[in-house]
Amino acid sequence: MKHIFEQKVYYADTDAYGVVWHGAYLRWLEAGRVELCEKLGLNLIDLKSKDIAIPVVNMNVRYKASARINDSIIIETSIKKVTALSVTFYQTIKNKETGTLYIQAEFDTVAINNAGKLYRKMPEILQKAFEGTECSIA
Repeated sequence: MKHIFEQKVYYADTDAYGVVWHGAYLRWLEAGRVELCEKLGLNLIDLKSKDIAIPVVNMNVRYKASARINDSIIIETSIKKVTALSVTFYQTIKNKETGTLYIQAEFDTVAINNAGKLYRKMPEILQKAFEGTECSIA
């Protein structure tokens, strides 16, 4: 399963050099992960009421090129790997018109309770939602 959305680069997303500020990419990547989870039936507010949170514990972001103001970008999010303890999201950000790859990223997440304690095993609601969602990454 994959979630794809389009975003226009605005002036507020850029830095003094006229390119997208590195933190703006992280906002778009987070939006992609949240939207994919919602597509799988996992609303983060509902999970919190069930004493479950899914924080990022590791991220590997490779900046390949810089997007600029008014670019139309495509953010793609898929699930690379699911284990008994974690889920790895694979994400890219590309230029809609040219296909230029700007960002290639992987984010590892785990399940914790609202007090911050790690679940020894992924809660059943997460297991069911993520089951069979892994995509092969080329």
